[in-house]
Amino acid sequence: MSVHLHGLGHFHPETEITNPFLEALDIGTSDAWILERVGIRSRRTVLSLDYIRTTKNADPRAAGEASSYTHAQLGARAAQLAMQRAGVTAADIGMVIAGGSSPELLSPAEACAIAAELGIEAPAFDANSACTSFFVPLYMLSMMDPARTPRFVLMVVPETLTCTVDYRDRNGAVLWGDAAVAAVVSLREPGRAEILDNKLGSNPASFDKVVIPRHGFFRQDGQSVQKFAIKTMTQLVKELQTVHQTQDRPWGFVGHQANLRMLERVCESCEVPQSRHFHNLIEFGNTAGAGSPSVLSQRWDTWTGNDDIAVAGVGAGLTWSSYLLRFRR
Repeated sequence: MSVHLHGLGHFHPETEITNPFLEALDIGTSDAWILERVGIRSRRTVLSLDYIRTTKNADPRAAGEASSYTHAQLGARAAQLAMQRAGVTAADIGMVIAGGSSPELLSPAEACAIAAELGIEAPAFDANSACTSFFVPLYMLSMMDPARTPRFVLMVVPETLTCTVDYRDRNGAVLWGDAAVAAVVSLREPGRAEILDNKLGSNPASFDKVVIPRHGFFRQDGQSVQKFAIKTMTQLVKELQTVHQTQDRPWGFVGHQANLRMLERVCESCEVPQSRHFHNLIEFGNTAGAGSPSVLSQRWDTWTGNDDIAVAGVGAGLTWSSYLLRFRR
């Protein structure tokens, strides 16, 4: 069952963490070191630069109070843009699904807080799957009976990973940025694009490869996770190419926005030209579950009815997912 996409929205906080700022923290990193390894120049954060500079976020439990936006506020900003582009109002939304890598609330569901921020009265629940949190609701919806689903569903992924970073550790500090994304989708009403061939997989035995403890810092087995990401995304894109790639539609790729060098390897293996590799991690860093959909949202006005975009992502769990985004002619 395909899912119809009516509108995408994104929001990035205003405060920017540049490579020179991280270099000034004296944590053994530099602009050249960061660009060589991950290709990121800057990121956005809900924290103030003074807060990061003075505390290094040594107590991640305090980051929530220091944040300039709550998850509900971040998610609502992205959702308002998605709803505007879809031409719907709060009254049209029949379900809200939220998810992410580090929920601000353990209870209630963040979807409820986001819905309240938007004035939406509808069933709301979370489907958290770390960096694949945008993919999972699409997979769930693709298995549902259209006759039993609301006309329009709002999906929201707010991410504030900078609140989980130990800014004394260069490995985590250089990666993460904050963002939110949202989408208005339907199983019943055709939209501007179709989401086809959604896949989801997990390797629970590797659940401990990427972890954010409840009151702790992000940590990962970086080398093994990167190998997994390159291998898995390459396989996902090749599978989509085999089934869907045609000569009469331009083919593009949007991957998990974690590491530019990793994405370049995927493009090389899948023969995706540089002009058709779309990304935003150079300017915004790794925004976890908000990464690949924010790329799609930022280019919303430039997509044409000929575009086929392969979207592939990986995340903690370990999890992986992919879909083809086909814009309508």
